[in-house]
Amino acid sequence: MPVAVLLSLLIGAAHAGQPATPAAMTAYANQLLDAQKIAADGPGVSVLVARGDQLLYKGARGMASIELGVPLQPDHLLRIGSVTKQIAAAALLKQIDDGKAKLDDPLAKFLPDYPHGDRITLLQLLNHTSGVKSYTGIPGYMAGPIRRDLNTAELIKEFKDQPVDFAPGEKWAYNNSGYVLLGAVVEAISGKSWHESIDELLLRPAKITGVHYPAGDRLFKGMAQGYTLNGQGQVAPAGFLSMTQPHAAGALVANTEGLWRWNQALHGGKLISQASYTRMTTPEGPAKAQAYGFGIGAGTLRDQSMLAHGGGIHGFASMLNYLPASQTTVVILRNSDGPGFAMDTVARKLAAFAIGEPFAEPKPVAVPAAQLKVAEGVYGRDDKQTRTLRVKDGALQSQRGDGRVVVLVPLGRDRFAFPDSVNELQLERGADDQVVALSFFNNGDATGERWVRRGELPVEPAYLALSAAQRQALVGDYSAPQFSIKVFVDDSGRLMGQAPGQPAFELLALTPRQLRVPQVGAQLDFAAEEGKPATSVTLTQGGQVLVMPRK
Repeated sequence: MPVAVLLSLLIGAAHAGQPATPAAMTAYANQLLDAQKIAADGPGVSVLVARGDQLLYKGARGMASIELGVPLQPDHLLRIGSVTKQIAAAALLKQIDDGKAKLDDPLAKFLPDYPHGDRITLLQLLNHTSGVKSYTGIPGYMAGPIRRDLNTAELIKEFKDQPVDFAPGEKWAYNNSGYVLLGAVVEAISGKSWHESIDELLLRPAKITGVHYPAGDRLFKGMAQGYTLNGQGQVAPAGFLSMTQPHAAGALVANTEGLWRWNQALHGGKLISQASYTRMTTPEGPAKAQAYGFGIGAGTLRDQSMLAHGGGIHGFASMLNYLPASQTTVVILRNSDGPGFAMDTVARKLAAFAIGEPFAEPKPVAVPAAQLKVAEGVYGRDDKQTRTLRVKDGALQSQRGDGRVVVLVPLGRDRFAFPDSVNELQLERGADDQVVALSFFNNGDATGERWVRRGELPVEPAYLALSAAQRQALVGDYSAPQFSIKVFVDDSGRLMGQAPGQPAFELLALTPRQLRVPQVGAQLDFAAEEGKPATSVTLTQGGQVLVMPRK
């Protein structure tokens, strides 16, 4: 039987609403990974899909060590970054279950010298509502200080006297410092290091052997190398950091099976009490709007509950998803922090296929620009959230707030798909055939968010025409360990910016030093004395701020 026909038959077996068989899951996973075009001689990706105790798919692509020509295997260990957080959170919850602490205990009870620790609770550390300054967001910190070996007390000293971002419990902001403090609390209670406590409280009792702390004086068999992209877009060794510093916020390493076993133990009620598990997976207070529990995000996929968290760290990226109704686990580990792999989308597609509700691949149709014009305007979901639809270059674009501009894929019947995503948008017309609202379908849910038309299309911002000297003052390579951008003038005289492995975008000037990239919802603020070349650029995107010195 031809391979294409066999694949079609196997994959079709999951299209009737029945959970996928291992054979169908394997065929689909391989097809999905083939579409990602992972270079056989480049950084790799390791994937596992399971339902309860049943392994549905386990495989890997690419290299564990490009230099030595070692292919990546599913059992190789990779850094998991912030997936560490749920494991650290469970360790503290286990201590709480044992009567050694309470969620509303003040931080000062365990770290009496921490400034204003009497105002911060353990709950606020767990769900990112403490307001403490995240040390990874301190300007310049990731460019050098992150390389030093520090113990817990020394690491806390790096941020303890920084101004807080807001009063404890007032808001939500993702916070690595909060989990360093959480790790310190675990240590204060146990009298052991945070990672030794995790081993003792969680991993050894559950017989999980595929999750480790990468102590600097130990070797771990099967540890993959990490990679990034340099300023020329070439694969390069990952930027260096001391693994003492990610701490309980992101220092663990694991393989795919280790995280599968972790999901089984945590969500199977084998590690913490039901009361603690419910609090861990139920967003509350200011974290509710962000759908964030304790080291775990609470969302939906195909109208089912999904608990998930991703991780990113020098040279590596990770994704761990769990669907409670079917006990479905999806693990994706990657030994590169560069662009080029749609990790979240692939994870969601794998999970949807596993439960028998796969996403159909979008088939674009041609729609004349004149027909798209009727959708132009501003749509609102509430008093704060807006979405703008605009036709540009013959395509309908969507922009949420001041965020990234997305070119929608027309599917016909006023329905559009978001590229590299499982989200869709449906226009709603009134009796006069005019567009009055839109529905946004997130993660394949059957019920969409309704956004009502609020007004006509706003005028695009007025951008300045920079002189040749003004453009030249900004030209250069700007780099931080986790990201870099090249600014140059193209053959048409346009000022362009390009990140490694990504297309170049024109930089549009609001002022001679403040420029925007509407396509990705980013702003670049260049620092320099008047009349002199820029010395650094500050990138603001999606609420994140990164300072990159000029090389």
